[in-house]
Order: sequence, then structure tokens, then C-alpha cells
Amino acid sequence: MRYPEGGGLTAERRAFREGIRLEAGMRFAAGEKTAVIAKDLRVSVRSVERWRRAWREGGLEGLRSAGPANSPTVTDAQFVVLEEELGKGPSAHGFEDERWTLARVQTVIGRRLRLSLSVATVWRLLKRHGWSWQAPARRALERDEQAVELWKREVWPQVKASRRRVGAGSSSRTRPDSP
Repeated sequence: MRYPEGGGLTAERRAFREGIRLEAGMRFAAGEKTAVIAKDLRVSVRSVERWRRAWREGGLEGLRSAGPANSPTVTDAQFVVLEEELGKGPSAHGFEDERWTLARVQTVIGRRLRLSLSVATVWRLLKRHGWSWQAPARRALERDEQAVELWKREVWPQVKASRRRVGAGSSSRTRPDSP
């Protein structure tokens, strides 16, 4: 089940569900049948079976809530450290140019925070903290306007040219020469 706004259950709702699991655990200890517990607690039999397995393996502690499923992997304090590192620029971290990519931020997180995050998680982390992709404010100083104009005039028309055949086509895939 997915919840809006990136949230999971509220703390109250998580505690309520944990209470139901713990009640089921007490009833497991009393020897009650799975179907009876499911009916009384108004949950599915499969859930009760899953809880019984967890109870057998870990007792009542095995039925306790593990906390929110979507807790951030990087704490606010860690993100402050990350922002400081990103503020130093990519070259301070051994990258050859001044571009931050998600893969580079991922590398810095791995080196500095000792965390292994996917590129998608890095993107969500940055977005959550108000970071966005950036476009250059001005053109590069190294840009050669004459080379750009030459390319536009000579190469682009060839690249842009249609790849379709000049002759009459066919509407049949199996008989290309049919009228």
C-alpha cells in the first residue's frame, strides 16, 4: 500500500498496528487458532500466519514495529556535512571539471558519509533538500562561434536530412512492391 506525500504510517497508526500484532502474540502463546485470531482482530489469515512465524522466531519482540519504512537514509546533520563538501566543488574531490553529477555526489556520499546510496536515492535526497539540476548561466568562454556556424551550415543539413526513400512506398510489409 502506498501513501501520499512520501509518508508511511503516522506514529500513532504504527503503534496501533503494533498493538494488534502484540495482542495476536499473546493469543499465540495461549494456543488459539489462526483463523479465530484473524476473525477477532479483523485482519487476514495470511497476516496472522506471517505474525505467527515472526513470533516463533523472535517472540513478542519479533512482532514489534521496526519503525517507519521510509526514514531518510541521511540525517539532517549528515546532510549539512554533505552540503559543505558539495560547496567545495567537484575539483576538491578529485574530479577533472566543475560539474556535479548524481554519480559524483553518490561518490562523495560514499567517501565522506560512508553510506552506499543508489543514484535514484541521491536524486530524491537532493530534491527533498531543495537542490535542483542547474543549467549554465552563460556560454562557455572556450566556445568557438565560427566552428559552431560552420557545423550548422555544413554538417547539420546532412544530419537533419530525412532517412526515407525517395521512391514510392508500399503499405504492405509482406509484399513491398505491391501497389
